[in-house]
Amino acid sequence: MLLGSIEAGGTKFVCAVGNEDYRVQRKIQYPTTNPKDTVQQAIDFFKQFPDLKAISIASFGPIEIRKHAKYYGYITDTPKPGWAQFNFLGMLKDAFDLPIYWTTDVNGSAYGEYVMSTLFNEKIDALTYYTIGTGVGAGTVVDGKFIGTLGHPEMGHVRLKRHPDDLDFKGICPYHGDCLEGLVSGPTFEARTGKKGKDVPLTDHVWDIMAYYVGQAALQTTLAIRPQKIVFGGGVVSEAFLKKVRQQFDQLMNGYQNVGKLEDYITMPLAKNNGSATIGNFALAYRESNK
Repeated sequence: MLLGSIEAGGTKFVCAVGNEDYRVQRKIQYPTTNPKDTVQQAIDFFKQFPDLKAISIASFGPIEIRKHAKYYGYITDTPKPGWAQFNFLGMLKDAFDLPIYWTTDVNGSAYGEYVMSTLFNEKIDALTYYTIGTGVGAGTVVDGKFIGTLGHPEMGHVRLKRHPDDLDFKGICPYHGDCLEGLVSGPTFEARTGKKGKDVPLTDHVWDIMAYYVGQAALQTTLAIRPQKIVFGGGVVSEAFLKKVRQQFDQLMNGYQNVGKLEDYITMPLAKNNGSATIGNFALAYRESNK
């Protein structure tokens, strides 16, 4: 069975075709430009596969996920130029008479890690996935279902206690300034230091400041949701950075709740090369095709 995956990011699109064993058979990647041209490239790619049975889209947002809502399938109030109020799902449905699943990029990644945990013989019933890159977001799977009914969670925009060495930084979120995304997303490196994150050594104190904020996000997730695992992916994240995050989390928790071994609780993705969303999309497309 051939299944399609669209990982729609604000910077790039990754489209793939694979099977129900989550193995990629063909994949393309290209920059995100204007909506119609960008989505048309995905359509042209999938048109090469007449045996395609279903597609799943994991998109940057905010998006409308409520099936009975007027704007279901739309990217809604995004600050990305040209993409606000774009009927993404509608354009795909006009091109394909197939089951198409529609969710957020982080939900797709969360589902991919949820599926991967089973393949790695981990018994995970509840998992939260954060991406920290151009933006910050998170998705949570509990017993195979995503949380959020009024809409999808916006965990990248929670408010945080400021680090005492970071009080002068206003944050870069256009809506909230110093929410989680405004303080730890990739572009904050240039805003703080004038350098891209890849050029800032891990010994720079800015990494400790960011770990303090990400540790708070992990703490809030733990106390509010109580997942069995919190996975961090995205371009900002490395194992060395997560070591700092675990230290901050441990200090902030201060022994209040036991989450087990921190290396097993706060982790990098099981899927390599930030491929969690593609695996999640294959699994969601397969599920949608069997409804």
